[in-house]
Amino acid sequence: MSKSHKKNTLRPRGGGVPGGRRFPWSISIAVLVIAGLVSIIAYNMVPKAIERTEAQKYAPSADNPDPSQSIDGVTEIEYAAGNHIQAPQRVAYDQTPPLGGAHDQYWATCTGIVYPEPIRTESAVHSLEHGAVWVSYNPDSLNPSDVDALASQVNGEPYSLMSPFPGIDSPVSIQSWGHQLEVDSVDDPRIAKFITSLKQNPNTHPEVGASCATVPGGFDPEAPFPFDASPPGPDAIPAASEQSATDLPVATTTPAPVITGDRGNG
Repeated sequence: MSKSHKKNTLRPRGGGVPGGRRFPWSISIAVLVIAGLVSIIAYNMVPKAIERTEAQKYAPSADNPDPSQSIDGVTEIEYAAGNHIQAPQRVAYDQTPPLGGAHDQYWATCTGIVYPEPIRTESAVHSLEHGAVWVSYNPDSLNPSDVDALASQVNGEPYSLMSPFPGIDSPVSIQSWGHQLEVDSVDDPRIAKFITSLKQNPNTHPEVGASCATVPGGFDPEAPFPFDASPPGPDAIPAASEQSATDLPVATTTPAPVITGDRGNG
């Protein structure tokens, strides 16, 4: 009687089909992860690229010297230039934050610095005279991610600076010389349009070609002149005055500014 023999059946590893290949799960997962990352990046970057492209339409030109005039919500006020004071004297500004007028003899360094604390207002206004754009915000109205988003439009950018300004009415207020835009959101596309229109615009600020760099012995960006939230004292001079501080030892009234445009809040 012969012995029966069992034949060994070969089974493919990994549960695949006999004679087939293993399914490359690791490669497929990696592809899905990469695709997801690309989608996330595109979701965040494409709108910003579109916003920058749109903002470039607001670059000043001979035919359009002040493109900000077509941006809804921009206020324009005319101020005399070159009126300097010395700390600790103050200026009785007619706007908060101010967008022009008398100012400190030393400008705030405006080479794309994001100041974490409020700085002397009179120094920031001098930066505007040099063609800088000053981005200010109410620290009680923005969360840290909002502040970071706002800072991304300033950090490292020549002729710009950013600092908190406690107590202002709107979450964000942006100033160039004689111009101001208040917005409720850091994602407002008018921010980029305003910056493109007015930063170093030779048609809108008094001292074309003036420096934004640090002045030795003057304003120190590592230890800036401090912000003073108290009301200006009796020796403060009016913002709109065409006289120097030495001509006005005591300021009793603040002249009304000349407002040339306020185009709503659209």
